[in-house]
Amino acid sequence: MLVAIFTILALQLTGEALQKYFNLTIPGPVIGLMLMLLALMMTNLKIFNIATPLRINIINTSEKLLSYLSLLFVPIGVGVIMHLQLLEMQLLRILVVILAGTMSTMVFTSFVFSKISTVKDDD
Repeated sequence: MLVAIFTILALQLTGEALQKYFNLTIPGPVIGLMLMLLALMMTNLKIFNIATPLRINIINTSEKLLSYLSLLFVPIGVGVIMHLQLLEMQLLRILVVILAGTMSTMVFTSFVFSKISTVKDDD
């Protein structure tokens, strides 16, 4: 488990370093996540049989970490309670942003889905 956590953190650090070095707009942890995906896809190939135990260890460790994911939302909840008056003052703006973001996401998703479904129907 310790090796898997070290691997996950090393890939996140590599993503941060790449983001800083190349001055990318993509966040470092997202780059690290893409590196993790690439590494897991490569270990799934037949030529990398040595890395299969590490792959299984990383998957098991990730599932165990995901079971504790809800604990990460506790500081956010405390922050919201601490700044409740500020949120009350900005409530209308917050609601407008939430509604506009939700609606634009739904419109964009339906647009992409309709384009993808018409392409599949043409085949």
